[in-house]
Formats: sequence, structure tokens, C-alpha cells
Amino acid sequence: MPPPADIVKVAIEWPGAFPKLMEIDQKKPLSAIIKEVCEGWSLGNHENFALQIADATNFYITEKNRNDIKNGSILRLTTSPYQTAVQLHERIQSSSMDAKLESLKDLANASRDITFAQEFINLDGISLLTQMVESGTERYQKLQKIMKPCFGDLLSFTLTAFVELMDHGIVSWDTFSVAFIKKIASYVNKSAMDTAVLQRSLAILESMVLNSQDLYHKVAQEITIGQLIPHLQGTDQDIQTYTIAVINALFLKAPEEKRQEMAHILAQKQLRSIILSNVIRSPTPINDEMAHQLYVLQVLTFNLLEDRMMTKMDPQDQAQRDIIFELRRIAFDVECEPNNSGSIEKRKSMYTRDYKKLGFINHVNPAVDFTQIPPGMLALDNMLYFARHHQDAYIRIVLENSSREDKHECPFGRSSIELTKMLCEILKVGELPSENCHDFHPMFFTHDRSFEEFFCICIQLLNKTWKEMRATSEDFNKVMQVVREQIMRALTLKPNSLDQFKSRLQNLSYTEILKIRQSERMNQEDFQSRPILELREKIQPEIMELIKQQRLNRLCEGTCFRKISSRRRQDKFWYCRLSPNHKVLHYGDLEESPQGEVPHDSLQDKLPVADIKAVITGKDCPHMKEKGALKQNKEVLELAFSVLYESDEYLNFIAPDKHEYCVWTDGLNALLGKEMTSDYTKSDMDTLLSMEMKLRLLDLENIQIPEAPPPIPKEPSNYDFVYDCN
Repeated sequence: MPPPADIVKVAIEWPGAFPKLMEIDQKKPLSAIIKEVCEGWSLGNHENFALQIADATNFYITEKNRNDIKNGSILRLTTSPYQTAVQLHERIQSSSMDAKLESLKDLANASRDITFAQEFINLDGISLLTQMVESGTERYQKLQKIMKPCFGDLLSFTLTAFVELMDHGIVSWDTFSVAFIKKIASYVNKSAMDTAVLQRSLAILESMVLNSQDLYHKVAQEITIGQLIPHLQGTDQDIQTYTIAVINALFLKAPEEKRQEMAHILAQKQLRSIILSNVIRSPTPINDEMAHQLYVLQVLTFNLLEDRMMTKMDPQDQAQRDIIFELRRIAFDVECEPNNSGSIEKRKSMYTRDYKKLGFINHVNPAVDFTQIPPGMLALDNMLYFARHHQDAYIRIVLENSSREDKHECPFGRSSIELTKMLCEILKVGELPSENCHDFHPMFFTHDRSFEEFFCICIQLLNKTWKEMRATSEDFNKVMQVVREQIMRALTLKPNSLDQFKSRLQNLSYTEILKIRQSERMNQEDFQSRPILELREKIQPEIMELIKQQRLNRLCEGTCFRKISSRRRQDKFWYCRLSPNHKVLHYGDLEESPQGEVPHDSLQDKLPVADIKAVITGKDCPHMKEKGALKQNKEVLELAFSVLYESDEYLNFIAPDKHEYCVWTDGLNALLGKEMTSDYTKSDMDTLLSMEMKLRLLDLENIQIPEAPPPIPKEPSNYDFVYDCN
């Protein structure tokens, strides 16, 4: 007979004694269990003791997490979180440097546990740590000169403990003094500083900036871009990652009017070329966190274009009109005529003719073309950049098309406006960076004016594709669709430079795109005759059942989900999987991302499928309604879903990617007997249905299938020909 579900068999350690094997009744209060353990070793004052998980984490067992105890777990009897907090609070103030160092090391380890952290914070422990960092005694300063390694360790453990305590979100960041900020900033500003101290200091500054607008202003006064740049020129990728994270945080929190100024400083300090040479082209492979920070920097840089993208042109603004005159002058090599040269009507006629050749929609007043937002004035900026920096290509495109009289001219003005709008959509200009995206493009770090250069390559591609398609003005939208496909396919290959991007586009000619489309169309061939449609309808339920079984099997395998916190780099994971009988969801926290399958017995929390009321997605999820930047993030919203059970209890998820999101929402809907409606299901249905249809029709190749079934012949006059076997 199996043991009751509430009884857990464990081993319990106590220093200097043999471990005890014990059966813990999970229904009994934890204090009663601890009392029983203490009595077994003849220890009094059981309220001064607690149980810990005997592994690298040393997490305390509490009423909240006691269900994490599994059969075969090894626990340790130790002093209670309160007693430990009191002891460490006293020891870190010791006059003995060795004792202080050892106690700070213990504090840094213990602070990862939220139960201990709460007790230490209640003793005003964070204030004590900040005072230790702020003040620093003469003895410390002497120590720094004669015993640098010891001082580095002392400071490193102090800052590590501080970071761990703050990471629990118990204390507000707004409570720290200017003196503390100055001290942390001074560690970052020093050229020769212990690596661990520098890393913790950068992490603290990033958290301060992201979590408090008031602290942003204080940090911005203490830290300059010039002081951060040298940390990127080293070889330690963790330091480089934290440095870029601080730059991103300052960029993200800066007021609108200061972002352009900050971008100008970054350009002056050659941040882009330093990142390119020391990070992107470094022999060290780029890890996920560095890739994310580079992606964030890329997004924030392109978002500087949003202001111009959303600015309409003022047709009465002479300075803006002069830009259009400049485009005309460069294209047709004409100088502005003096006012007395010819009549006003003649000049107007000449301007109208030239503006038509330049491909504007409004030939009389092309300024009207730039009143559409997006792309607004950004399109005009791109056109002027192309005309000035790629003058030969610009003149060739304009003259080549203006000389055509066969309706096949490619309108440069209209094309530039629509292309700029398309590029802004592709690069998501104006959107906040995603929390879990690593999609940066190395080629955008190879040029100071990367967006403009990107436009210059793409406008030449558009002109080339237009000619290859022998397009007319009626085909404009078709051409734009092909160009978009060419750009997207080339970007997918992640070219390392703009030249490489250009060469990839050369290989994606219109003919090549047609071949790719034809190949894809053949793979997804859709027969439309009535017998085929009837066969499809007959097969469809079988395929849907197959997809449903696959989704449920994937839920049984389980998925590792990441808990998103304010400090992204300290990832915390949890795992969820469906039981093989499809009746229970098992879930629980993990210390790290698992390499293989996580067994059921390691996931202590359970949710019966019968208790699930509904599956909620997107912005309706409770964890997407909470305060914070996540609710504004479109990509995270698209990956969020929640399971509603009982009356108002929720199990909240953020899928690692779109694929897992579709698998889980489909699987949960299937469990509830609802329709599976994800894009992934539609794609699977199309693919599997197409394959099944082709297999069933294999023997009918080259045979014409009639639209109507053959007629049934008349009954014979008699059945004498039937042979009776009996």
C-alpha cells in the first residue's frame, strides 16, 4: 500500500550529529515538526531553529514553500532566519577584518533567501550596508592601499548582499541618499577597480535608473558616457553587458528632449565603433544577455527617428521647401533662377514638370506629399541623404525614369515615401524594446547613419525590382510587396555588414522570388474541385484530432517558463507540465533552466484540470494589468496567458516564444473542450492536410477527376447471373 500523500520521507542533518531519517506529516504545523526534531537531539528553545534545504541554495522551509519538500530530500536544522539575521547584523560590524569579511560573505549567500532577507531588512540591515558603503573608515582606506584583494572582497560581498536584498522588491529604490549614489558611481568611474565590485556597481546603477525617475536624474549627474566607454574596451563580456545595460537604462529614462543630445554624445564618443570592434567582432561568442542589450540599444537608437517620422511637413515653411528645391537642383543640375528670369507662369510650369519627373504625387506643391504620417519628414530626410551621399545613383534613377514615356517609370518621390514607411514598420520604429528578444542586426552597428544607408540600398533595390517586373503605376503595391519580401528574406540571414546585405539582395531578384513563391505554392497546393473539397472535409476532423493529441503530448512533456522580474539578468524559472492522464497540471519553481525532462515528483504544486474555468490571453491577463513597462510591451502581451481556476485565482504564464504560446493555449483549450484557434494550428492543419491529400491522390496522378460523380447504371432486368455460394 503506498504511503499517504501528505507523508514525506526525508533526512535531517545537524552539525556534529548523525543525520536522522524522518517522516514529515505535511498536515502538521511546521513549528510542531521543528519542535519534534529539536527534541530528538535534546535541543531547547525550538523557536530559535528552522529547517533549510541542504543544497547550494540553503533556502529556508516555510509554510508557503513546504510543499517543495520531496521524498528523499535532505534538510538541515539550523538557526531561525531571525536569529541568523541578528547574528550577521552584529558580525558585519565587527572590528576584526577577518570576521567582517567572513560574515559579509555569509550575508551575501543568505540574502538570496526571501525569508532571511525580510528579517534582515526588518533590522534596518539595508541602511547599515549603505552606511558601510558611504562612510568607509580610515582603516578601510589604508586597507585599500596595502591589501587591495582583501578590500575588493570586502566591498564585493557588501554590494552583492545589497543587490540580493534589493532584488526581492521589499524596499523601494527611492530611499537612497545622494552620498550612496556618489559612492557607487565612484567605483564605476575608477579606471582600476575590482571586477566583482565594478559588476555589482553597474547592476545597482541600472536598477536605480530603471526603478526611479528621481534616481535617474541623480545617477545621470554622477555618471557620464565617457566614464562608461572604457569598460567596453576590455575583454570581460559580463562587464561589457552591464555597461551597455546602464547606457540603455539612461537612454530609456531620459526625457524626450535629452535623448537626441545623448545620442549626439554617444556618436562623439564613438560608442558604435567601440561596440563593433570590442563586442560584435570580438572572438568571444555573444551570449543571450549581451544579444538582448545590443537589441535594446538598436531599438532605442532607431526610436530617435520617431519624432521626424511623426512630423508633418509645413507647406508654408521655406526651409523645408528649400530641401525639395535642393532635390530638384541635384537631379537636373539647375540653379535657382533669379526672380526676373521669365514669367511666373513659365517658372511654375517648369517646376511642375520637374516635380513630375521626380515622382511626386502632387506636381504643383510636392510638400503636400510629406503631410502623411508616418513617415512624415523622415522620408524627405532620407531622400536628401540619398541625393547628397549617393549622388550618381540618385541622378541615374531620376533621369532613367523621367525619360520613359511608356508608363513604366518608377516614381522616385512616391516610392521613397512608401519605402520609408515600410522600413519603419520592419524595424518597429517607435515601439518599446521587448523583454525577451535577442534580435539585433550587426550591420546596423557598422555605420553612423545606418538607417539612411539602409534606405539608400533599398531604394535602389526598389528601382531594380520595378524594372524586372516591368511594372506600371497600377502595379505599385505589388512591387512594394515584392520589395518587402526581398528585404525580410535578406534580414533573416543576419548579414554582418551593409555590403553583405546588398549582395544578399542581389541574389534575391524578382525571378528568384517567383521561384521561391512557386516552390512554396507547390508545397501548399490547394485543389479546388468539388470531389477534392469533399475529401478535405472528410479528412479534416482526423487531422484536427491528430493536432490535438500532439498538443496534449507536448503539454505532458512540459515547458520551462521564465519569471520576469525588474532585474532581468537574474533569471528565475518555473516548470509546468500535464499529467499523462490529462487530469492535473503539475508546476513548481526551478533554480536554473533544465537540460532534460523534469520529473513529476519534483513539481509539488498541482492544479486539477477539472478546476480550470477559462484560459485568458493578452492584455486581459492579470499579470499584464499590473503596473510597469511590461504592460506597454506588445511582444510580451502577445506571449502572455493565464489560467483561471476557482473563483478568482490565476496561474500566470509568459511563454518563451510564439511557438510555445500556441502549443499551450491550444492544449489548454483542447482540455476544456474548446476550439484550437492559434496561427500554429492553422499552419499545421494546412501542412498536414496538404500532405495527406497528396498521399491519397498519389495513385490518381495524371488522371482527370470529374467534377460530378459518374452516373449509377440502371438496375438489370434480372439477377440470374448472381452465383449463390450456398
